Amino acid sequence: MLKLFTPNEARQYVLEQRAAGKTTGLIPTMGALHQGHLSLAKRAQEHCDLTIATIFVNPTQFGPTEDLQKYPRTLSEDFELLDSIGTSAVFVPSADMIYPSDFSTYVDPPKVAETLEGICRPGHFRGVATIVLKLFQMLPATHAFFGRKDYQQLRVIESMVRDLNVGIEIIPCETIREPDGLAMSSRNRYLSIEERDRALAISRALIETKHQFDSGERSVAALKIQLNDTLLNGAKPRGVDRIEYAEIVDAETLLPIEEIDHRAVALIACYVGNTRLIDNVLLLP
Repeated sequence: MLKLFTPNEARQYVLEQRAAGKTTGLIPTMGALHQGHLSLAKRAQEHCDLTIATIFVNPTQFGPTEDLQKYPRTLSEDFELLDSIGTSAVFVPSADMIYPSDFSTYVDPPKVAETLEGICRPGHFRGVATIVLKLFQMLPATHAFFGRKDYQQLRVIESMVRDLNVGIEIIPCETIREPDGLAMSSRNRYLSIEERDRALAISRALIETKHQFDSGERSVAALKIQLNDTLLNGAKPRGVDRIEYAEIVDAETLLPIEEIDHRAVALIACYVGNTRLIDNVLLLP
């Protein structure tokens, strides 16, 4: 696996592959890799001639009270995992290469960033949009692969690519879960054994809500009662500690709806202990 450390060598590598007629799949990550990340790389391998992962803990998407400093950094293990599945290359830039001391240009995110995470984490999607567009510039791949677990992030990136005519195809990939249903996340390692058990209320809430929807319920108000009740009571001795949001919205715009007569999505952000977790499920009529 080729290791790339500067934007120039990364760009040159991708341009050489494209000049040779090869498709390139980009997998942007912040490291601390797990099977969810590896599933993106494997999907890219199925779809493209070459796969390139990036590892960069992006400071501009963390708020002042968020966990930038304690965000797990496991670079050696990440290299081993990517190499073990046959990833072609990995790009690991330093922070000063991405954000030099006089950096002042940011990407204003699209309208779909204004709700949910956009309210709870002001400035988060400006940081996401900026780093992702920069990665697309540094590594002009043909395709990029993003998981649906970060559903609003996916919609932000899809909208940005469309609005700014970026020449890359975004490939959404399914959420990868533990055998008991918990969505894989780098932050799961923060959970104690007891908190890990209680976090299962999140996937149970989504499963129960989808079951109610599949059984014919179309009222968002009724579905949200189920969603919130299972979040708070869906594990023993109790469920999550605090719900930041538990919403059912239009799957494209992420705006509120009252009845589900087209694609919708149920999205959750909540705390178990001090760990913030997110998850979602699509509701397709």
